[in-house]
Amino acid sequence: MDRQAAQSGRVQSDGTHEGFLRHANFRWLKIATMISLLAIVSYLIIDVQPRHNGGSWYGYTLGSIGVLMILWLSLLGIRKRRMSRGHWSLKAWTSAHAYLGLSLIVIGTLHTGFQLGWNVHTLAYVLMMIVILSGIWGISVYATVPKIMSANRDQTTEAQMLASLRSIDRQLHDAAQPLDQNHAELVRGSLDQDPFGGGIIRRMTNRYPACQTIAAHEKIMLFTESAPRTRDDPLEKVASLLGRKRAILARTRKHLQLKAMLEIWLHFHVPLTFALIAALIAHIVSVFFYW
Repeated sequence: MDRQAAQSGRVQSDGTHEGFLRHANFRWLKIATMISLLAIVSYLIIDVQPRHNGGSWYGYTLGSIGVLMILWLSLLGIRKRRMSRGHWSLKAWTSAHAYLGLSLIVIGTLHTGFQLGWNVHTLAYVLMMIVILSGIWGISVYATVPKIMSANRDQTTEAQMLASLRSIDRQLHDAAQPLDQNHAELVRGSLDQDPFGGGIIRRMTNRYPACQTIAAHEKIMLFTESAPRTRDDPLEKVASLLGRKRAILARTRKHLQLKAMLEIWLHFHVPLTFALIAALIAHIVSVFFYW
């Protein structure tokens, strides 16, 4: 009986999806909001002479809190390699990463005392803001793109889509054998071209203006429409196969575009985080050794 209850509870727990933003009824949003409000209220209440600045005792306090938070938040990449449950599950850590990262906007800005200039201190602040903005972009992508990817795949995997393309290419190769030279060249162009070539920019924009499959399909379709063909005509079969390939290509390219959107922001967010840590080290060293 107890075993059945435990299994039932485990199934129920696993079957209820909860995103990291909503984790534990927005626990980390509430914590981050309280931290931000506390920082704002203390900034308004505490009197610092001649004015608030990063070099005051209050500025040092906020700066120390901010640095510790940044270092802790940067450990998420390491944390992803360890699986655990409970308060410090990966979902909880990611939720904390997102919301505490946003609270750094308040803490970091108040730490500066709104005194910015052309120096390493402002560089660290600007890098922090850029890292946070890139994180916001990443959150928005992860909140929307997976659902679009799922709808686009229509219960097929990337491997299955690629396998379908290879299968159609084999059928096209065989079906094109009886064609005349001009039409066979069109099919050969479709078979020889890398349908996903062109680099990350082309994949991100999902624009393939020189696609040989689209060109071959449109030209052969024009020919078949201008002259009545029999049902068993090889050209009709080739046109049908090119149409299927074109449709699968469109779905696969869209999938790769969405996948690139999920991955590309990390190529900015992670290096910028390391740049931020380096700027923070320079900021701290210059404060303690040269001021």
